Amino acid sequence: MATKEIVVESVMKDSSKEEQLAAKFVNCVMKAGKKNAARKVVNHALSIAEEKVGEPALDVFKKAVDNIRPSVEVKSRRIGGSTYQVPTEIRTSRQTALAFRWLINYSRSRSEKGFAMKLASELMDAYNQRGGAVKKKEDTHKMAEANKAFAHFRW
Repeated sequence: MATKEIVVESVMKDSSKEEQLAAKFVNCVMKAGKKNAARKVVNHALSIAEEKVGEPALDVFKKAVDNIRPSVEVKSRRIGGSTYQVPTEIRTSRQTALAFRWLINYSRSRSEKGFAMKLASELMDAYNQRGGAVKKKEDTHKMAEANKAFAHFRW
């Protein structure tokens, strides 16, 4: 058992950032421990996106995730008797987690047939700065901008 973990770690260290990002995304897509099914769906979606966009699949995926990643969010702070929406900057790991979550949720809510097609469409929309996940990012940024007067409550 211990040797397998070492092999996996060495493979992960050698792989590129995009491959590590895709591997993490597969884990987020996975339901009920069915990693192989999640890997097939993500690979199929990436191949569809690569075919339609005409660029390498990992580049399409990385650019789509970068287009979804939020840089600020609002957090509720209770001060005195009032609750304020205070804009705060986000760590990169949380940015990635939010981007993955939004991408998966908006993919699932699409009307196409099969999750691979839904995911591919949402990836292509995110790549082109459209779609539900990009809109969610823009809404989050607008909320932070609207509440920037309360930024001094940050701590």
